[in-house]
Amino acid sequence: MSSTVGDSAQATSMGDRLGLKPGMVVQELGWDEDTDDELRVAIEDVIDADMVDGDYGNVVDAVLLWWRDGDGDLVDGLVDALTDLVGGGSIWLLTPKVGRPGTVDAADVSEAAPIAGLSQTTTASVSKDWQATRLVAPKTPA
Repeated sequence: MSSTVGDSAQATSMGDRLGLKPGMVVQELGWDEDTDDELRVAIEDVIDADMVDGDYGNVVDAVLLWWRDGDGDLVDGLVDALTDLVGGGSIWLLTPKVGRPGTVDAADVSEAAPIAGLSQTTTASVSKDWQATRLVAPKTPA
């Protein structure tokens, strides 16, 4: 596969869209054969490193959580995703778009996020089949 200016611009655009920067440590959870490899490569290009998995054991700047209907309890998945996340970090919940196999109802995300201690901030289309919802821990007054 060759790299073109368009590919580089797309990767940079995707990284900007997800708020990722070079040097960030991004943990990927829920990977399976249906995940979007082009999106994964674009993210790794932007952070200039490989994403780490659930066995990483150190703090991470962001978590990419691939989630499909039928993957289990979403609240549990979100709580697990918080394990290594640094304060102020984001969880990007990647779910299949409406009409795709494994679609997660938006109401399920809206209900699960606050139970897990998270606030939903943004939802964006990130590929042909996947959308990303940004979840963050609410800021607590100092």
